Amino acid sequence: MNLLRSLTRRKLRTALTVMGIAVGILALVVMAALATKLSALVESGSTYFRDKVVVTGVSSNPFSPALALTPLTIDVVQQIEQVPGVAVATPRILLHMNPDDPSNAFQLPAYIVGYTEGADRGYENSPTRVAKGRATGPGDEGQQVAFLGADLAREFDKGPGDTFEIRGIEFTVVGVGEPTLMSFDTSAIVPLTEAQAMLYQETPIVVERELDPGQLTSMVVVYPEKGMDTGLLAQRIEENIPKVRAGTSTDFDDQFGSTLAIFNMIILSVALISVVVGGLSVINTMTISVAERTREIGIKRAVGASRARIMRELLSEAAVMGLIGGLFGLASGAVFIYGANQVGETSGTVLFQLTPEIAVLAVAFSTALGTVAGALPAWNASGLDPIEALRYE
Repeated sequence: MNLLRSLTRRKLRTALTVMGIAVGILALVVMAALATKLSALVESGSTYFRDKVVVTGVSSNPFSPALALTPLTIDVVQQIEQVPGVAVATPRILLHMNPDDPSNAFQLPAYIVGYTEGADRGYENSPTRVAKGRATGPGDEGQQVAFLGADLAREFDKGPGDTFEIRGIEFTVVGVGEPTLMSFDTSAIVPLTEAQAMLYQETPIVVERELDPGQLTSMVVVYPEKGMDTGLLAQRIEENIPKVRAGTSTDFDDQFGSTLAIFNMIILSVALISVVVGGLSVINTMTISVAERTREIGIKRAVGASRARIMRELLSEAAVMGLIGGLFGLASGAVFIYGANQVGETSGTVLFQLTPEIAVLAVAFSTALGTVAGALPAWNASGLDPIEALRYE
């Protein structure tokens, strides 16, 4: 009761202090949820590429080939399968859904993915997960059918049996995938022959004159034999096949992991600055509170209250302000994240992932922050001379 009475003695000041902490924790929760989501995306991509090698043209990026496209000829698949350590090599097409639209750094790009389901001969450890309908199969070659990723289907409200326009061509949706936290969520998977025709339209004129669509691929996904190291296999492929570039999950981590680490450090630093400002408000409030209660503290000391008891009382007040501010900040952050994700689902952009760990750490951090911020004022108060405190006006 004494604790609550002390906190409500200056209601406005206490409320402003709690609000300052709440704003800081709100920023921390939102930024941490964003960092968690981005980390989950990168981790899922790294897991997907862990058991395979991705081969593209020498000037392409193995993990973003549609951004720097150098078409390969389909005969490179047979050449790769002759490399020792290769179990299966499968051609794959990867194209931007809307190449003329500007990319959004906070949104997975929409891709057209062309391959033949089952061509991996069972080596794929991340098979297509179907939520509705069915996946495309070998019997769909030459047919204008599409399997939509979860986010893409939700964005355009499509399901099995609906039509979906891709680059001016009407495709029949045969299925919708489960969420994977990868680029497949915003992709349309079509038969290899249909994707080859689209790739043919993007290739330079000199290539068009020499090849037909069925001879083109933008990348080759290579599955190693059991026990074969993917790094060594990538090296062998580059040594044996001219003008290709082979990438592994290590290259994926190097490309995206370091960038993500820097980005996460920046966004969390911004959030921590907000939290520190909240901590300073606690120091300010507790310092003023001690000054206003100097006589009260002197009386308590005069009747036998120990320095430890004075410190406990004031630290408890600071900790409770931190706890309340943390709870309000967490609640506000959760509401903001839920609203942002609900809005983002309509466009396939779900940016935040709030986990129980983030919630617990946010409240614990705010409580600890309040306690630490109140330590100096509490120490100074406990050290007041009782006689001098009683004389204080």
